[in-house]
Amino acid sequence: MPRELAAPPTGAVAVPAAVRRLAGDDDVIPVWRNELGGLTFRLSGSDGDRYVKWVPAGTDGLDLAAEAARLRWAGRYAPVPRVLGTGTDPAGTWLLTAGLRGRSAVDPRWVARPEAAARAIGAGLRAWHETLPVADCPYTWDVAVRVARLSPAARAAVGPPPAVDRLVVCHGDACAPNTLMADDGTWSGHVDLGSLGVGDRWADLAVASMSLGWNYGDGFEPAFFAAYGVEPDRERIAFYRRLWNLG
Repeated sequence: MPRELAAPPTGAVAVPAAVRRLAGDDDVIPVWRNELGGLTFRLSGSDGDRYVKWVPAGTDGLDLAAEAARLRWAGRYAPVPRVLGTGTDPAGTWLLTAGLRGRSAVDPRWVARPEAAARAIGAGLRAWHETLPVADCPYTWDVAVRVARLSPAARAAVGPPPAVDRLVVCHGDACAPNTLMADDGTWSGHVDLGSLGVGDRWADLAVASMSLGWNYGDGFEPAFFAAYGVEPDRERIAFYRRLWNLG
């Protein structure tokens, strides 16, 4: 599955017909765009906010039905968006969820307080890893499977996987934007679970810590690892970052 790099949309955004139908009388606000053409919209009305993820027809690597299944499973154990519906039409596929308490860790409020954000991301990821049950998880993020999907050149570049440190239910895309934070600076939930599955915790830790630099600048990894409660494992971090970047 390709990485889903994303950013707030700039310029005019065409709202798909399916999103307008789902919105009804609610305001439609574009909030996110990924490199594969997918869009996320906030539907804001008198009854609160809902969110729609929409991907154009023929998009490889973004399976919203699979994400909906993972959300339903994870929602038994952790604060994640509640699935309200999914659907497909000739233009694309959509996933509708209820709003979740908190703001993204890359909301301007938290970009201005990057150390607090890094701590919340670390604490939230530790709570996630401690809470979701490996034995009951029907999904995998197995490193051997991920490596096997690479081209021969990429497999050679990524190198052999290190021994597993600890199996957990990985978030699968633990980058900073996918942690939500409450106004008091604590983590309040996680979003974007399309790759959730059992794997080594360093698969999440390596990417989450790497994303701090993308979103806040250098110098915040120590706060992240301290909040998670682990010393950085440089070998595993380097491997899983290579795998992420080459994948």
